[in-house]
Amino acid sequence: MYKNSEGYSDPTAGQAMSRMMKEYKQQQKKRYAEKNRKKVYVASPYAGDVETNVRKAIRYCRKVIDAGYMPVANHLMYPAMLDDNNPVERDLGLMFGLALLSLCDEVWVFGPASPGMQQEINEAKRLNKKIVYKGVVI
Repeated sequence: MYKNSEGYSDPTAGQAMSRMMKEYKQQQKKRYAEKNRKKVYVASPYAGDVETNVRKAIRYCRKVIDAGYMPVANHLMYPAMLDDNNPVERDLGLMFGLALLSLCDEVWVFGPASPGMQQEINEAKRLNKKIVYKGVVI
């Protein structure tokens, strides 16, 4: 039951909010169904000059979006939660990334392959994923 700002039940406002949310959800479903974007796993360097590599990874993701796909870049997400300098947590992040890779349609490789990227490439080959080598893109 919807309650107003004073805490009293307000069924009329609750019904209106419910209708608005239903319409919004229908619009969102339609919007995403029309796009039906393929998921592209973005493999690019992270370690080393992390700040520069993160900026590049963001640009790579933008290129994926501009090409009409949905980027998946685990190295932009998991380092915020896991310590990349801790070998156990780094391995956990790589494992999570490989799990995400398995859900993707393609793998785009940007730049020279680091050891972590090579693991991703090997997994993509094992899963028969399409691999697109983009080289170094600035």
